[in-house]
Amino acid sequence: MNINKKAVSLLLALVLGVALASVNAHGVQLRHATGYVPGSMGAESTVTYAEELKKISGGDVTAKVYSLSLLSWGEMSDGIRDGMADSGTLLYPYFSAQYPLNSMLAELSMVVQLSESVDSKRMGLAYAGALSEYLLLACPKCMKEFSQQGQVFTGVAATTPYHLLCNKPVVSLADMAGKRLRAGGAQWARWAEDLGGSPISMPQNEAYEAMSQGVLDCAMMSTPELTLINLMEVVTDITVNVPGGLFAGLAVNNINSNTWGGLTETQRSYIIQGSALFAADLSWSYMQNHDKNMAFVKSDTDIRVHQPDQDLVDATAGFIRRDAEQIAADYKRKYGVNDAVRIVEEFTKILNRWLPLVNDVSGSEELTDLYWKEVWSKVDVNSHGV
Repeated sequence: MNINKKAVSLLLALVLGVALASVNAHGVQLRHATGYVPGSMGAESTVTYAEELKKISGGDVTAKVYSLSLLSWGEMSDGIRDGMADSGTLLYPYFSAQYPLNSMLAELSMVVQLSESVDSKRMGLAYAGALSEYLLLACPKCMKEFSQQGQVFTGVAATTPYHLLCNKPVVSLADMAGKRLRAGGAQWARWAEDLGGSPISMPQNEAYEAMSQGVLDCAMMSTPELTLINLMEVVTDITVNVPGGLFAGLAVNNINSNTWGGLTETQRSYIIQGSALFAADLSWSYMQNHDKNMAFVKSDTDIRVHQPDQDLVDATAGFIRRDAEQIAADYKRKYGVNDAVRIVEEFTKILNRWLPLVNDVSGSEELTDLYWKEVWSKVDVNSHGV
């Protein structure tokens, strides 16, 4: 018997939508999907968002969190669009063809490696604030990409910078030759190729098995992944400060467009407040776990931590400068983004303003206040996503 999977999905979405509508008289509960593993740092930040949303709204809007049970990362974009979830955390660079402008801006993250105005572990805090500001307040074309996929965007979080997490030392430019490196984004794949390595694209949760079986020599990831996906068990060597850059395509709380349209202005404002907190808590958690994991590696494991040789540092800096100049042209060629140069220039100005803003932030609550003041409080819930 042939089963039309799309028809089944749409029917289920309709049934769930009716279920959602039926509780409006007693408040709205949103089904929030995430690809983070239950109990992980990312899942815990999602739970924190749900708890705080309930407090902010006085129970008028709540979120039930489905960690790796309702939608996987690869299913997230279509799943939010089709109403399989009311909201979800979306890694949109995984879907560059659907979100080319947004993915291009996330790919620029390696430029923070060249900055000396912020501590490297705080770069994600600045990038999340700057990217959220530009997308929410200054880039209607970026918002249109989400609306075309049946979603309403409410902000991003970002990781700490990417290091080389390896099962052998990779310290010099010569060491890079032929090494098989997991690349979680196009910018890191280009870096690996430029420096003589072989990038391999695979989901984050497959890196552990690939390294344990010798399929990968290194994973280019942030250090929280050492515990997030248990890489601590297969990594023997860490080279810090290369390749650099961070994952910033982490839309924390994209809302199904129909769901958003059915909310009152007040309910939308609660979600915007909750999203500011969500972006801050997740970005801060990455920084905290970076510190915690690096301290544990140095004191309680046999993992060796290396500084890169100068030739690897210089080659990386040279690549980043060339790549930043080339990204706009690449996106114009591949996806027809005609005003990419202007968009990159506009965002870069905002990023430069944000880099020093996070230097003295001392906690997640303070970061939430900064995000709210600078960005989320300025979102017009009457027009945003409508």
